Amino acid sequence: MTARAADIGVWRAVGRDLARHYAIRQRVFVLEQRIMEMTDLDAHDRDPNTIHVLAAQGSCAAGTVRLYPLEGELWQGDRLAVLPSHRSSMVGAELVRFAVATAGGLGGAQMLAQIQLPNVRFFERLGWTRAGAAAPYCGLPHQPMVYDLTKAPATTWPGRPDELVLEPLIEVQDLRAG
Repeated sequence: MTARAADIGVWRAVGRDLARHYAIRQRVFVLEQRIMEMTDLDAHDRDPNTIHVLAAQGSCAAGTVRLYPLEGELWQGDRLAVLPSHRSSMVGAELVRFAVATAGGLGGAQMLAQIQLPNVRFFERLGWTRAGAAAPYCGLPHQPMVYDLTKAPATTWPGRPDELVLEPLIEVQDLRAG
């Protein structure tokens, strides 16, 4: 059994929560990491098969991930984003666990992901394995990784809190600055 933080809720983002999901991704990938220039939205965000996920710590929206089927029993997980003030919590781990449990519960056999190099050990601790050599993805080196969804535990999470807020935007450090 994995230790879990009782104050972290994870759920599928729909309706007004989808705007919070996109806002967190914008803050992390565009404003903080500067991986994308204007937006990180792409065709997968318009695909009805894509599952957008939101996590909150207490009543604060804290992180996101999205997942979608590729072909057969193969799934893709991507756009894992956790706001800086929540990175020392278990929000990221709970988002990853939710993604693999969801894809596994929908009949998936494997999930693929492109992982930023500083996060590879984090994913390995969650049961992911490296799948080939690191290569550029969105302008930064990423490690292809895979997860065996047949090992994903079926579990439940606290859902959406009654009150949900998004922290005010603060200045973020440019990670690409030398």
